[in-house]
Amino acid sequence: MTRYVALVDGKPGSYGLTVPDLPGCTSAAATIDEILRRATEAVRLWAEDALADGEKLPKPHSMEALRADPEVAAALAQGAALAIVPLVLDAGRAAKANVSLDAGLLAAIDEAAAARGLTRSAFLASAAREKIESEG
Repeated sequence: MTRYVALVDGKPGSYGLTVPDLPGCTSAAATIDEILRRATEAVRLWAEDALADGEKLPKPHSMEALRADPEVAAALAQGAALAIVPLVLDAGRAAKANVSLDAGLLAAIDEAAAARGLTRSAFLASAAREKIESEG
């Protein structure tokens, strides 16, 4: 999975995010938690637009390489932070997977999916996406 490094700065009530490897990829939010959630959406939307325009996605720089960049280093010196943002792109087609789960867990998954009006597959896909995007 591709992961990009984002630069987060600001203060409570006003945080901003840029992704140095993706020119123009930005987002803003009132809280750190919200800006980190929006980061995955910003990276995904940027990548989808680039691919739709026939562009190749830039190879992500390592965190160490970005720290060596003078502009990034200056932002970090002023209190900015780096965050890793996973890129999760939909392929536009379903693929079957055979997984083995504990019977009790599977029953709990089915119950939770039904309570949300989802199929087992949709529930598992959304749970996996949420886990990946929240933890990188």
